[in-house]
Amino acid sequence: MTDDGLATYRARRDTATSGEPSGARSGANGGPHPRFVVQRHEASSLHYDFRLEADGVLKSWAVPKGPSLDPHDKRLATQTEDHPVDYADFEGEIPEGYGAGTVVVWDTGTYRNLTEHRGAPVPVPDALDRGHVKVELRGSKLHGAFALTRTRMDGRAEWLLVKVDDAEVDRRHDPVREDPESVLSGRTNAELRSGGGR
Repeated sequence: MTDDGLATYRARRDTATSGEPSGARSGANGGPHPRFVVQRHEASSLHYDFRLEADGVLKSWAVPKGPSLDPHDKRLATQTEDHPVDYADFEGEIPEGYGAGTVVVWDTGTYRNLTEHRGAPVPVPDALDRGHVKVELRGSKLHGAFALTRTRMDGRAEWLLVKVDDAEVDRRHDPVREDPESVLSGRTNAELRSGGGR
């Protein structure tokens, strides 16, 4: 099997047991309208998985506090393994040993890469290698520009997810607190847990 960027993803789970997408369906290279998704993952601790489609996979970060619409909020984002593009539609209950807990699609849509260097566009994979990417999100809950910037905390490489100061800033609205439901099914994590996964 050729290296499609999903070796770590596959090594960490038995998708036949976990119910997660296997990644058998290869992703395109984003096309003119690459996708983003934010999944609300209620595991041992609640976090939000922020994912950008690039290089045929979903580049992924775990964001404990979730995205904010306030540019003053710098959200810690820990990069995780790349996920298959078909994970963008995944909702369900993951068993113990595979991440555990429930996952709902909290927001999804397309994004536009805004990253530039000296006036020239920088492809998302190159921007991530350099440690800074800026994208315009077009979702149901998240709109406007967001930046991911690599930094060092306690000697470890971490990322910060920050809302860019633009017309879509909304300091009064906290979508993480006020809008916990899935944009696909309308269910919360608790409703999915009590009613079963997809």
